[in-house]
Amino acid sequence: MTVPAFVEARRSIRAFSAEPVARDALDGLVAAACFAPAPHHSRPWRFVVVDSPDGKAALAAGMGARWRGDLTCDGVDPARVDELVDASLRKITGAPALVLGCLTWNGLDRYPDETRQQAEWGMALLSLGAAVENLMLAAAEAGLATCWVAAPIFCPEAARDALALPTDWLPQALVLVGHPDPAYVARRRPPVPLDELRTHR
Repeated sequence: MTVPAFVEARRSIRAFSAEPVARDALDGLVAAACFAPAPHHSRPWRFVVVDSPDGKAALAAGMGARWRGDLTCDGVDPARVDELVDASLRKITGAPALVLGCLTWNGLDRYPDETRQQAEWGMALLSLGAAVENLMLAAAEAGLATCWVAAPIFCPEAARDALALPTDWLPQALVLVGHPDPAYVARRRPPVPLDELRTHR
């Protein structure tokens, strides 16, 4: 058995050309995401395509403000806080397009106890991860570059409010999308250490 070529083609790439990504191409990626498995045959995800300068700046500023507060509370040196937040701003606003993956309770079961309620949300999160992978695989097939950014999961309300999204949409994942910079050269993948990562019973 070998890993399928279309899976190996997916790389985390942050180096983009200035060429914009067509809206219909972005919609195609979201459609691919929506083929992911989900609990109870639901579709608990919502996707926000952000490709305007104002939208990208608002999202970067909203999440950046929250991160700045967290870093400051952690006692990080103010100069280092500035450096980290500025780098995040540049990364987000510099991408030609963003796809923000959100979760809702739409179609999910409700439980009276916290344990099962958390498990239900966990299933939805796993489902969103599968949707993001679908999106990134479809992008690779289309010759587009993507990079998954985890920041929204640390500040879902800040990301939601920055874009004035419905209150029940909770951002959890952000994917940067663009045409790859022609100068980008992918690093060679290290071999997968299967003996460390799987076992048989």
